[in-house]
Amino acid sequence: MDCLFCDIASGRLASKKAYEDDDILAFHDINPQAPVHVLVIPKKHVASLLDLAPEDDALVGALVRTARDLAHRLGLSERGFRLVLNCGADAGYSVFHVHLHLIGGRALGWPPG
Repeated sequence: MDCLFCDIASGRLASKKAYEDDDILAFHDINPQAPVHVLVIPKKHVASLLDLAPEDDALVGALVRTARDLAHRLGLSERGFRLVLNCGADAGYSVFHVHLHLIGGRALGWPPG
């Protein structure tokens, strides 16, 4: 399988890590949309939200909790931050590996993009 995020998670490609444990990797986006833009990914390959199975429930919860903890650590919790999960071409989903965007450090408009 050819997956950019699997290559990053395995260490075959370098990244600026923000967090790592046995199941999750968080790293700074190379094309940030805000002063803080971190991608939080499972090390397990899941191509899209549409492919999540019931046995992935704990993993999704861990992604969200990791993003929350990073928001605290990166100084975003007082002013606010956004968590984004995209799915499909119209959402701009271009790397087919489930990932959560943690975005903050500036005022974010609504509706997005």
